[in-house]
Amino acid sequence: MNSKLLTFKQELNRVFDDNLHTKQWHNLLDYAIIGFIVLSTIEVFLSTYDSIVERYGVWLHAIDYLTTAFFTIEVSLRIWNADQLDPKYKGFWGRMRYCFSFYGLIDILSTYPFYLHFFMPIPYVALKALRIARLLRIFRYMKAFSILSRAIRAKKNEMIVSLQFLAIVTLILSFVLFFVEHEAQPEVYDNGWTSVVWAFAQYIGDPGNFADTPPITFTGRIIACIIGILGIAIFAVPAGLIGSAFTEVMEKDEKKEKIEGWKERLHLAFERKEDRLTNFQIVPRYLSVTEIQARLGLKEDEIFEAVSNSDDFRFTNLACTRPADEHPEDKLAIEHFTVNTCYGQCIDRGSKITIYTPSNIVDPIMGWWGYYLAKIGGFNYISRELGETRPYGSFYVYDKSKNIEGGEECLADINRLANSDDHWVISVLAASGANEPTFPTQFHFTYGAKKGDETYDDPNITLNDIATFEQIYQAFNSLLSEKYQFSADKQRYHTNASKLFFARQLEHKLNAISLRIAWSVTCWDMRAIQIAQDLAQIINQQINHCDNPIVPELKKKGIGYNA
Repeated sequence: MNSKLLTFKQELNRVFDDNLHTKQWHNLLDYAIIGFIVLSTIEVFLSTYDSIVERYGVWLHAIDYLTTAFFTIEVSLRIWNADQLDPKYKGFWGRMRYCFSFYGLIDILSTYPFYLHFFMPIPYVALKALRIARLLRIFRYMKAFSILSRAIRAKKNEMIVSLQFLAIVTLILSFVLFFVEHEAQPEVYDNGWTSVVWAFAQYIGDPGNFADTPPITFTGRIIACIIGILGIAIFAVPAGLIGSAFTEVMEKDEKKEKIEGWKERLHLAFERKEDRLTNFQIVPRYLSVTEIQARLGLKEDEIFEAVSNSDDFRFTNLACTRPADEHPEDKLAIEHFTVNTCYGQCIDRGSKITIYTPSNIVDPIMGWWGYYLAKIGGFNYISRELGETRPYGSFYVYDKSKNIEGGEECLADINRLANSDDHWVISVLAASGANEPTFPTQFHFTYGAKKGDETYDDPNITLNDIATFEQIYQAFNSLLSEKYQFSADKQRYHTNASKLFFARQLEHKLNAISLRIAWSVTCWDMRAIQIAQDLAQIINQQINHCDNPIVPELKKKGIGYNA
């Protein structure tokens, strides 16, 4: 799907979100839909008066045709855009599933039958009666109906169990009723069906008198009293369940509103600040829970609720960014990130270089550094942000047979961006923290050979352009030594020789290198962004033969990230 069509469908989804409490212009169309529903209902009601039809029939028909044309377009767009509402509505059969959903069926029955009278001898008035169903569409916009339907769904199982119990007890009593009444009035209770019908008819008041066979024996009347009591229970039990669920749903909604407020305040905490060495406006790499409490006045449980119910925040323990032999103390912090895919983030900048951070979900701060490396250099960016953290949540070494959620989509996006053999994919990962030893070098490059093999002789290396990589490595290593007193190595302490290395599963045999960086640099060094800027410059000079592009967004103040 091209980007313009996707954007259009996303805009339609905002129109059809049925939310009247936002401040988006799309709400004007929501109110227009409600207005046409009311107008159509009034037209149907007025058409029941012969005198009004005789005098204003032309206008009523005009309103009828106008509203039908409007709803035909609207309903057709809803069906076409159903996949944006829920992934289960994708494809032909998905849309058929939507058509048979509650609101989908109402939409179709109240709109498309209008056209049948053009092709079939069906009275137009009979079809017009279906238009009243349009009034049910207003339930989409009514919070009370939404709460009620959610309350019923929440207690559905309990209601089914209680009704099953009542049905079985009633069936047993009806058989007992037959045996005691059959002897007293055999011509009335001539079979068990009569007693069953009589018992169940009492629950609805027997409006058609089709079970006018009251018991006359003492035992039969006792059973009738019991059934009468059950008749109260058959309504009282579900009513009580729904009532309690109604309260629970309202409490959940109230709590959800509070959580949304806490999340908004949490977003404000990640205001972009100027990096003094580059003059870029940068999102904080993390904020400690204590700092957020001090700055925002949020309680600890409020912070936990906000993060736990958020798609773009996560907790991290900064102690894991220190080597274990330093015996670091636990320090709970919050990271902010952005999401636009089922696995995390994918940004296509049309570059022949893609920065890939496959382990952000478990490696603190690496996504923050990788994001700015890609942003400064104008490179594509792919990151794994969502999913389970255990077992170890990385797409760096990826086993397709395990079918990890989001993994196939992530590989598909890498394949889409890395669509040639001269493409470069640079994976950014963490080193020298947690249970890993501290190495004398801070930056570790690998390219598919075995650990310790610093040559390019291994036939399994993931490099096509060895000369360019060597130039990048030498230039960056020299800069690290002269400017930062850091150093780099290649293949000395790490390797990506595994057959499950993600780059070996791509369609093209491209240039795939990995860069592991000590957390002491990315997490704790104030020069981290400057190092990213310098590395991006070297990569652009050696691969694209140009300097870093000017990125105006890096100079803008604001809240959170931008693409």
